[in-house]
Amino acid sequence: MADSVEGGHGPLAGILTGLEWAETHVPHSTWLASFATDAPFVPLNMVARLFEAVAQQPSAQIALATSGGRVHPVFALWRVDLAEDLRQAVAVEGLRKVMAWVERYNSIHVDFSDAQIDPFFNINSEADLAEAERLILKVKSL
Repeated sequence: MADSVEGGHGPLAGILTGLEWAETHVPHSTWLASFATDAPFVPLNMVARLFEAVAQQPSAQIALATSGGRVHPVFALWRVDLAEDLRQAVAVEGLRKVMAWVERYNSIHVDFSDAQIDPFFNINSEADLAEAERLILKVKSL
């Protein structure tokens, strides 16, 4: 599926596309989960933990995963009703930075530092792939 806005707006365009898809195809949906596709170690319970966090803080509009002191904004839950605001930010304002948009809203962070390895490690090169293979062997040996 192509992004709903043209111009290579990066992850925000993908999040917008997902939010707008949810509005159209699942009209009673409240939340959309997003992930990077090059991260092989995403916790299987990530969405559940993000949902638990927003259930405890009902004013939250976005829940972001963190680990090792870093925010991972692509690994998140987004309120579907933010779609129109995000379209304005991306298509009209030309906003591209995820955290610049997130800062406009009530967001919460959910820490995943309890994992044996960085759960949001992503593979962008052959060296990263080799490191992922090493990490898999390390976890298997524990």
